[in-house]
Amino acid sequence: MRRAERLFQIVQLIRGRRLSTARFLAERLEVSERTVYRDVADLLAQGVPIEGEAGVGYRMRAGFDLPPLMFTTDEARALVAAVRLAQPRLDTALAAQAEGALSKILAVLPAPARAAAESLAIYAPPVGPDTATRERLQGLREAAEARRVVRLRYLDLKGRVSERRVRPLGCFYWSEVWTLAAWCEVREDFRNFRVDRIERLDRLEDSFRDEPGKTLADMFRQVEGEMTERDRSTDA
Repeated sequence: MRRAERLFQIVQLIRGRRLSTARFLAERLEVSERTVYRDVADLLAQGVPIEGEAGVGYRMRAGFDLPPLMFTTDEARALVAAVRLAQPRLDTALAAQAEGALSKILAVLPAPARAAAESLAIYAPPVGPDTATRERLQGLREAAEARRVVRLRYLDLKGRVSERRVRPLGCFYWSEVWTLAAWCEVREDFRNFRVDRIERLDRLEDSFRDEPGKTLADMFRQVEGEMTERDRSTDA
């Protein structure tokens, strides 16, 4: 990769994340962290409004933007593949938005690039969640984005029914099923729920905010810690 291309990629990566460490940038660009530090210093000298410092992380100051760029043929193909694979598995509203976004991208491509993208030989069968599950998935996604508490009537794998008041944190797709990661206010702990086993979903007026120990990042750290401890026990 030429240096000019690498500098552009650094700007794009920093723009796309809340905070990007030098290690993350180095791994993505396949260069050393020292090279990243030098490149970021050069970008700052050129007036690019990057905030942060070595050892902490970088972010882009609000309001900075780059001129619109044309997608390459391979990038257009990748977008077509991503939409085709994702659409059958997304909720109805998000699937429609994905189709609309792809249509806008294809519309501005040169004719050869558009033809190459549309003729991509990658397809996904129309197999995905049923209508009721798609509706609940959309409701959970929107509640997570709006930070709204939801009440669930849930049927577990043993046939037991319970009602839970939870803070939806994120929805995850596991090849065949969608699950909801949430902070359960009844159990005072993180819980995962299969979306297709939710019998009723009520979005409440109560909102929530991120609290230490109750965020999705905290859940990831807890799972990582449990996996590490399990690996240690296995090795012992």
